[in-house]
Amino acid sequence: MILVSACLAGVDCAWDGKNRLDPKIKEMVDKKEAIAVCPEVLGGRGIPRTKTEIRVSTAKVIDENGVDVTAELLKGAEKTLEIAKKYNIKEAILKSKSPSCGVGKIYDGSFKGKLADGDGITAALLKREGILCRGI
Repeated sequence: MILVSACLAGVDCAWDGKNRLDPKIKEMVDKKEAIAVCPEVLGGRGIPRTKTEIRVSTAKVIDENGVDVTAELLKGAEKTLEIAKKYNIKEAILKSKSPSCGVGKIYDGSFKGKLADGDGITAALLKREGILCRGI
């Protein structure tokens, strides 16, 4: 069993209320080979919601209006980790560039489409717990 970003499985939970469907990921969920989660929704963020990015200089998650939503993303990451532990998850396939799920590259907090090296809040927590994370 692996963990996947729910938006990749076709769930309309991305910031804009849409999904980022990857047919292979959806098939894995449909076959019960993967569990789909949306850390931002688990943390209390709504659908749709304001865009968020990690401000690299402060490591805070800020929305497009300048509101600090770090606490919600941390809460969602912790709930995601609880699910991963419950199901003995060893691998996750996550939505790239996301402030929650991004693996290796995230938007830099300028809201200008610039990428920076780093992981989203959930990806970083899962990695710290020894879970292999891949981004797509």
